Amino acid sequence: MSHNLLKGKRGVIFGALNDMSIAWKVAEKAVEEGAIITLSNTPMAIRMGEVDALGKKLNAQIIPADATNVEDLENVFKQSVEILGGKIDFVLHSIGMSPNVRKKRTYDDLDYGMLEKTLDISAVSFHKMLQVAKKQDAIAECGSVVALSYVAAQRTFFGYNDMADAKSLLESIARSFGYIYGREKGVRINTISQSPTPTTAGSGVKGMDNLLDFSNKMSPLGNASAKECADYCITLFSDLTRKVTMQNLFHDGGFSSMGMSLRAMNQYSKGLEEYTDESGNIIYG
Repeated sequence: MSHNLLKGKRGVIFGALNDMSIAWKVAEKAVEEGAIITLSNTPMAIRMGEVDALGKKLNAQIIPADATNVEDLENVFKQSVEILGGKIDFVLHSIGMSPNVRKKRTYDDLDYGMLEKTLDISAVSFHKMLQVAKKQDAIAECGSVVALSYVAAQRTFFGYNDMADAKSLLESIARSFGYIYGREKGVRINTISQSPTPTTAGSGVKGMDNLLDFSNKMSPLGNASAKECADYCITLFSDLTRKVTMQNLFHDGGFSSMGMSLRAMNQYSKGLEEYTDESGNIIYG
């Protein structure tokens, strides 16, 4: 159901790969809510993924770009303004990759060349994106920029490795750039700390299935899906959140506020009998 929250708005979505991608869901939802968009990903991702199909479905032009390359980003924003017929109202940064994770290098045995790539791809690309857009004055007054993060920026999670460092940097960039862009242009910049989500990128994290199960047991509302994350992104792109900026917003079913839940505790118990009342109803308190 559409509420026309983005009617007349123009957007750029970075990072859609296939229908498991959060960026893919955001692109679909943005168009459903009345926006016109362009899509961008690396040439390899476009060849290997299904972005062409998404572009045809949404009538969205695809602009190949390496988000770590300033010239490529300059082209994305320049072309997007031309294609969409005006300045950009919203941008999604949904980009992250760790060569160390892919090569199964542990955190105490990182390859530093790979670490530089992790930080450049997953975080510094966000700064480059914002800097390019600001220099081109490509984002409209009161526009909105969102990047996807994870709670590992604040807490240690087994297997998340140097991606945790990248997410910490990503959130810092949102705050630092959010101040400048907000003061000068009214542009708001936020990060969404999403539940672990079964995406192609996330599949490389060691123990991902167990992490998904654990976080789902810990969260009062359960894990937030990619589609639900897209809904949340739309609210941040819309005019309903015009005074929200420089925030890291947890979209994780309550996981980030939990210490221990009954369902998670039950992993270490033989059953739930001791947590039920006389009628057999579970006592959550």
